[in-house]
Amino acid sequence: MEKADIKVSGMTCGGCERSVQNALTSRNGVTAAKADRNAGIVSVEFDPAVIQREALERAITEAGFQVAA
Repeated sequence: MEKADIKVSGMTCGGCERSVQNALTSRNGVTAAKADRNAGIVSVEFDPAVIQREALERAITEAGFQVAA
């Protein structure tokens, strides 16, 4: 397992945090996701043999949020 902290902008409430977390945990290979709107970060635990960081970032943007560079 690997852990990644991804900067996310656009999260303004608890519902936004849940949306980001759900978008990630619904993907194969993701075991956990914890979003923090105040810090603007989502921490993700995932299996890099199953899913890559680029796919995690794509899941976030598909949920309507921006991944910060």
